[in-house]
Amino acid sequence: MKLKNIAFWCLLISSLGFGLGAVAQAAEEPTLTSLQETLTEKTVALDTVWVLLAGVLVMFMQAGFAMLETGFTRAKNACNILMKNLMDFSFGSIAYWLIGFGIMFGAGNLFFGTSGFLLKDTGQTFASLDWSTVPLECKYFFQMVFAATAATIVSGAMAERTKFIGYIIYSIIISAFIYPIVGHWIWGGGWLAEIGMWDFAGSTVVHSVGGWIALTGAIMLGPRIGKYNQDGSSNAIPGHSIPLATLGVFILWFGWFGFNPGSTMGAVSDIAHIATTTTLAAAAGAIGAMMLAWKIFGKPDASMALNGVIGGLVAITAPCAFVSAESAIWIGLVVGILIVLSVIFFDKVLHIDDPIGAISAHAVCGAWGTLALGLFAQDVFAPGTTGNGLFFGGGGKLLGAQTLGVLAVFAWCMIAGFLLFFAIKKIVGLRVSKEEELRGLDVGEHGMEAYAGFQIFTTE
Repeated sequence: MKLKNIAFWCLLISSLGFGLGAVAQAAEEPTLTSLQETLTEKTVALDTVWVLLAGVLVMFMQAGFAMLETGFTRAKNACNILMKNLMDFSFGSIAYWLIGFGIMFGAGNLFFGTSGFLLKDTGQTFASLDWSTVPLECKYFFQMVFAATAATIVSGAMAERTKFIGYIIYSIIISAFIYPIVGHWIWGGGWLAEIGMWDFAGSTVVHSVGGWIALTGAIMLGPRIGKYNQDGSSNAIPGHSIPLATLGVFILWFGWFGFNPGSTMGAVSDIAHIATTTTLAAAAGAIGAMMLAWKIFGKPDASMALNGVIGGLVAITAPCAFVSAESAIWIGLVVGILIVLSVIFFDKVLHIDDPIGAISAHAVCGAWGTLALGLFAQDVFAPGTTGNGLFFGGGGKLLGAQTLGVLAVFAWCMIAGFLLFFAIKKIVGLRVSKEEELRGLDVGEHGMEAYAGFQIFTTE
């Protein structure tokens, strides 16, 4: 009898458990709406992770620039170069958060935004970013590391003779105003976007801005002591570490896979094509520069080949999502030729002292890459965006918009750059004294040596 009672209660409890489970399962039955919400949530999470990862890769490019610039300059200025790369990122990050991001993407007229400072969003403040699903702070972080890249380009062209305090002031102004205004014109719904100019990841927005400002800075500073003779001939001032420069180039190449593919602002399949065009252009740039340098100088010059990589990466940054792999190779090969001729032209003809070739690599190659988009773009790669370029039956409309954009940004940067460096020169001074330059900025500006116990100082 007791066994029957036990069996009865076991059966009853089991039935109740099964019934409650069925009810719970019925209550948790997914609906179309809940599935859509879950999918959206997961998509946003995946996009956010990808954009943040890409942003971290771009941030690591600061180390690449630091190594490249340090290697291409003399040992007595190594600490100064490293400090400039550290502090332009540090000051620039805050300046861009305070003001720059709001100018670049905030609501306003076609020339610059007038709202959204300190990332304060009031609904339509950042309407130009509505196409991206990632959180506002993620957008800021990704755009901030781009602003830092534009700022740090200038340090190489002005290396070995610039006052540290003057460079700090420059870093704040370019991050807060000069760079964001160009960004608004092209990426923030400004007037260049209105006329149909395209720049996917910043050949002009980032690199030409930094390059043209570098040109104004190098002109305002004048050449390093001993760079040019009285007859106008140029003396080579070799960098102290090609290994450091080479490491810097490889770091930059690595970081560029965040720079270009990350500009999708989402984890989409297009990133594979963008990564492919990016690396092919860089490789072709290195080959083109090495071959032409070999022809001109009789030796396969390492510094030219390294700059060929940078030039190829800079040039493909604008059209990377819109051109074929074959076109990317042609764009890179042209860069290889262009950067060698450009370095020679600025040095031998214009007598502008650019220790690392930043003007040629970023301004000139950035302009070429922006124009190349108007030549090589194919609508098949991003339907409904650029349309076809001149070489693929699209006519000259796209190339015309690209050309106008290049010229407008050149004019803005030259005017703003000269005014900025003129003001700095008058207020705090732009160039160190002759004694400090000869002894080295590490000791004169920072009171330390990058290679303590191994430094050799020249006095002539």
